[in-house]
Amino acid sequence: MEFIESYLQEVKEITEHLDVRVIEKMIVALQGLRARKGRLFILGVGGSAANATHAVNDFRKLAQIESYAPTDNVAEVTARTNDEGWETIFDSYLETSNLKEEDCVLILSVGGGDLDKRVSANLCHGINFAKSKGVLVLGIVGRHGGHAEKCGDICLVIPQVNERHITPHSEAFQVVIWHLLVSDPRLKVNQTKW
Repeated sequence: MEFIESYLQEVKEITEHLDVRVIEKMIVALQGLRARKGRLFILGVGGSAANATHAVNDFRKLAQIESYAPTDNVAEVTARTNDEGWETIFDSYLETSNLKEEDCVLILSVGGGDLDKRVSANLCHGINFAKSKGVLVLGIVGRHGGHAEKCGDICLVIPQVNERHITPHSEAFQVVIWHLLVSDPRLKVNQTKW
């Protein structure tokens, strides 16, 4: 019981310390994206890739924002990894998708990527490619100092309340935040079933 109570207390603390001003900026940015009929590309690896898949569904179905997660196409991801290398899977996908200034990229990541440490370098290259095209980059990450926070435009860093639980809390709060975004009356177009 002690671990359960402690873990849930951490969730409560994170919720209380989320930067709502950053979330508000994301909502406004996504309103603009939809108004200009831009596309949303959601990039993530590992658990964040799974979250990207789910988020694409919600942004498309509930907010009527055309959305894609490159990792949904495992054949393309593995072919690009095999032929070109893991680090280029996102920038090459975005290039083939004819990424335009009216589009937007959303990064879901625990660390936000780090080229020097070669951690999630594919996210870093994706961010750099998006920025080279003048594309707005949003992020939901779990640590300060990553590439998404440094080079992105609007980045929500999930508050760290326990170093040992950064990954589970970061990935869990990605879900909380995108559900908040698609549930906001300014973005939500279609109702959920329940």
